[in-house]
Amino acid sequence: MVVNLPTELLRSFAAIVDAGSMLRATERVFVTQSALSLQMKRLEDLVQMPLFNRDGRRLILTPAGQSMLGHAREILAANDRAVLALSGDVLVGPARIGFVQDFAETLLSGVLAQFTQLNPETQLQVRVGGSAELLDLMQADQMDVLLCMGAQNDPAAIRTAPMQWLGDDDLCRHEVLPLAVLERPCRFRDAALAALEQAGRPHRIVLETPSLAALRAAVESGLGMTCRTTHFMDKVIGAEEALPSLPHVAYVRHVRGNPHPTISRLADLILTAALEL
Repeated sequence: MVVNLPTELLRSFAAIVDAGSMLRATERVFVTQSALSLQMKRLEDLVQMPLFNRDGRRLILTPAGQSMLGHAREILAANDRAVLALSGDVLVGPARIGFVQDFAETLLSGVLAQFTQLNPETQLQVRVGGSAELLDLMQADQMDVLLCMGAQNDPAAIRTAPMQWLGDDDLCRHEVLPLAVLERPCRFRDAALAALEQAGRPHRIVLETPSLAALRAAVESGLGMTCRTTHFMDKVIGAEEALPSLPHVAYVRHVRGNPHPTISRLADLILTAALEL
């Protein structure tokens, strides 16, 4: 006997896995937690296998649940492609995305994988650069969506994060603080230098680079301190009080005016991924 798996149950199942809990999944599928529980019971009844094990408040996929997840994503992607094809809602031309280096490393692969699964016919053009460069491209109508860094009060900010001093504790004890920074223009570089100058803390730039990978290598090797968020690396110094305080930075998303529905979906994927960082 053939068993039909309703897409609404599969979508809720995938949302629970992606969100990590039923409570957080309610924000994605817009049903109550009790309704989600009933949906998962119905799905388990249909496949006649448990899909989750409980570990306290955590839900852990069973082997059957892990197998079901892959099939669920395939079914949902096929469903969404069919809806798009029948509605004629297909983007003509490429989707042009811009990321600063920080987000390119942490978000790009996941966002592109999700978007491509839903929009396999859409060509992607990705530009990785500085915030100022990407904003200029958006202003010139050469970008559809971008995610960059901005001031804490930027009206396009989707969240803020504290800047942190990152590096080896021993460097804080140097009479002249060695710094590793990105080339101008760089909001983090400006914030670090301004904080040190205002505090009267002697410092010198020992490495300047356009590459975030080179900056990370310099900090990890103990060459110099830098200023980023903890999404750049988790080497926050233990002697934070030895250095001046730093401001917050905003994660800023820009979307071109009157975007195509495909671009809007891409912008939503980027927003969700950035909020979960």
